[in-house]
Amino acid sequence: MSFKIAIIGAGSVGFTKKLFTDILCVPEFQDIEFALTDISEHNLGMIKAILDRIVEANSLPTKVTATTNRREALEGARYIISCVRVGGLEAYADDIRIPLKYGIDQCVGDTICAGGILYGQRNIPVILDFCKDIREVAATGAKFLNYANPMAMNTWAAIEYGKVDTVGLCHGVQHGAEQIAEVLGAKSPRELDYVCSGINHQTWFIELKLNGRPIGKDELVAAFEAHPVYSKQEKLRIDVLKRFGVYSTESNGHLSEYLPWYRKRPDEITRWIDMSDWIHGETGGYLRYSTETRNWFETEYPQFLEAASKPIDPAKRSNEHASHILEALETNRVYRGHFNVKNNGVITNLPQDAIIESPGFVDRFGINMAAGITLPEACAATCMASINVQRMSVHAAIAGDIDLLKLAVLHDPLVGAVSTPEEVWQMVDEMVVAEAAWLPQYAHAVPAAKERLSKAHVKTREWAGAARRNVRSIEELRAEKAALKQAG
Repeated sequence: MSFKIAIIGAGSVGFTKKLFTDILCVPEFQDIEFALTDISEHNLGMIKAILDRIVEANSLPTKVTATTNRREALEGARYIISCVRVGGLEAYADDIRIPLKYGIDQCVGDTICAGGILYGQRNIPVILDFCKDIREVAATGAKFLNYANPMAMNTWAAIEYGKVDTVGLCHGVQHGAEQIAEVLGAKSPRELDYVCSGINHQTWFIELKLNGRPIGKDELVAAFEAHPVYSKQEKLRIDVLKRFGVYSTESNGHLSEYLPWYRKRPDEITRWIDMSDWIHGETGGYLRYSTETRNWFETEYPQFLEAASKPIDPAKRSNEHASHILEALETNRVYRGHFNVKNNGVITNLPQDAIIESPGFVDRFGINMAAGITLPEACAATCMASINVQRMSVHAAIAGDIDLLKLAVLHDPLVGAVSTPEEVWQMVDEMVVAEAAWLPQYAHAVPAAKERLSKAHVKTREWAGAARRNVRSIEELRAEKAALKQAG
């Protein structure tokens, strides 16, 4: 087979390499073209060198091109994969730093909450530019695979306003299933059959079977509480399981910021999180991890390049959806996964226009969702709170409506549990002004926001958060890696 895949944001080096090797694990795909595009020539150069080394080491006919000209990369592409971070770590730092001044302590801040909503405002204009290019220069019927957060908002904008065939992809369901299989003592995650449904980062394992045997709430709670690691790392997640009766796909840290109950008081935050790794609830944890990863990669690049000389091992193909979707569409080998699409009746007790994450099957006819799923009422209620925020956020981003943006932030569950309306209004002004370089749709609103801030009277504080760790140096990372290697 010969076709073209464009990867936007290919400068996300580690993830692009994973997608690339996954796709080349499909025997029929070795003669295809990968067109890499990014705004950073430096990152493009690094990832192209790595992918060229993989092609050379495996004696493949695969073609790899790289350009900062996005339309050139998209021209004739059958599939477009996006893994962009609009504003980079600079804007992301403001997503964490500014809400902290108003008492809002986020672990990740890239889905909803104050940071995730502003992240969506930066992304959506860019997503619509991608869609315009896809409509104009990509192959007829091209499919857009969005990996970028905020998943639901980006996918919503691409489908509703970008008018492009779009699916949102995430790996939270797979990771949650691996955890459940482990605590239940399964030899392989393949022994676990499940139905997982909801919205991205708030999907719920509403049906579980291990080797055909149904698994109930009490057995699952007991299994997690008996696990020597997860019982400490997933305390909040286990508490939600006890109260809701079903397990959430999302990590302890992520889940904590989508709910109004666990991160609203600093003394409560430390009770529910674990500091052994960022993903379990650390303040600004993903920002720290992302900063360290970037610094580590820049310094250790020669080693990454050397590692690219190893043969591709199909047995190590990851469970990221992209390669499996492409394989099913192109070869008709059926793939079952969990996909972010417009609801349209798939989940009976969520709105029709919402972007849901739910089971589906892929073959040469496309992605076919399993319809008629009804969520437990508490799960639906939690999802609804986020959906309402997402809808307002998308509409605000499209219209450049700062008043609607403030209402979206006000209705966020965690923000509403922590902040007053006056605080929210001032915080949003501050965030829009700080991130104005990436918010073209709000250019008209920035002068008035600056004027309001000059007369601001709401008190703020400089606060690192309830559970903050410093960014580790390269030397510290090397020492920790060496210690782990010695211990292992």
